Amino acid sequence: MAEAKEKILNIENLDITFRTTAGPVHAIRGVNIDLYKGETVAIVGESGSGKSVTMKAAMGILAGNSVINSGTIEFSYKHEDGTPEKVDILTKDKKWIRRHINGKRMAMVFQDPMTSLNPTMTIGKQIMEGMIWHFKTPRQEAWNKAVELLKEVGIEDAEKRMKNYPHQLSGGMRQRVVIAIALSCNPDLLICDEPTTALDVTIQAKIIELIRRVQKERGISVIYITHDLGVVAKVADYVNVMYAGKIVEKGNINEIFYDPRHPYTWGLLSAMPDLDTDDERLYTIPGSPPNLLHEKPGDAFAPRNRYALVLDDKAEPPMFRITETHSAATWLLDPRAPKVEMPQELKNRIERMKKEAMANGSRL
Repeated sequence: MAEAKEKILNIENLDITFRTTAGPVHAIRGVNIDLYKGETVAIVGESGSGKSVTMKAAMGILAGNSVINSGTIEFSYKHEDGTPEKVDILTKDKKWIRRHINGKRMAMVFQDPMTSLNPTMTIGKQIMEGMIWHFKTPRQEAWNKAVELLKEVGIEDAEKRMKNYPHQLSGGMRQRVVIAIALSCNPDLLICDEPTTALDVTIQAKIIELIRRVQKERGISVIYITHDLGVVAKVADYVNVMYAGKIVEKGNINEIFYDPRHPYTWGLLSAMPDLDTDDERLYTIPGSPPNLLHEKPGDAFAPRNRYALVLDDKAEPPMFRITETHSAATWLLDPRAPKVEMPQELKNRIERMKKEAMANGSRL
């Protein structure tokens, strides 16, 4: 069926190093991600795993000290007249990307709305800016569209809000404005980088619901960057689990939540808060993520992995294919490896999740 779907983003073998005063940091190590039209892909992992850097590379907004060692980022879109186009973002300069891609066809919602918005400009001007710059939209038409966008993202009294400055709005409203700006040029791809981190729980749910509704209505593709598996469960079709600049497990939402195979994914799922658990303490993955200034041979997760094999310290595991959509990079999947089961408490939790999903009639 995959052939019938329209692929809009194809990241292949992306490898990025950052030059720092302490030495080179090998931040992204051979990342592959596919995204099809209308689908939602989540990139999950702890802070520093490379999630945001990967998508900043796709947006062409990497810092000046970055070095692309290898890879392609192919983005497919249609011109105004309907003719298809496929470009490798990595071969284009920043000026071209700003004119043809950023905001227009690919837009990003950052995690802190206060740093995304210009404190010296009114909300209305900031929403209108992209339409006027990319499409030469007349000012009155841009104003009317901006008012409609504010209504679409659930801001009441939109006309009045157009004249407000960011500091006059609450955190939840600012995030809605950021989403309105991202949608102003009708992009094909919306990248949401931890879009709910700075917000309280009730507002988080509303923002997630808003992004889902807009996606459904407009048929756009969405990439979520998050460390919160609770958010992933609500929004994603496919999940990429990242660790130390590599994707260590990928699969559809049910495969990752109901049949995880990588010990790191087991750890992430076990660390989700759960009211029904028998454990008195919340599980945490032992240790901390590696310092990529000092790359070690073998599997980067091995020092934190209680199931690590001797081989993990010597050779990096390849991606082992489990199903057509599911694969994981762990030596435990090698036919020669000893049989290791996921922790019993996680098995129990997955069973509870399945029962709950069936009771609610949801997919998860």
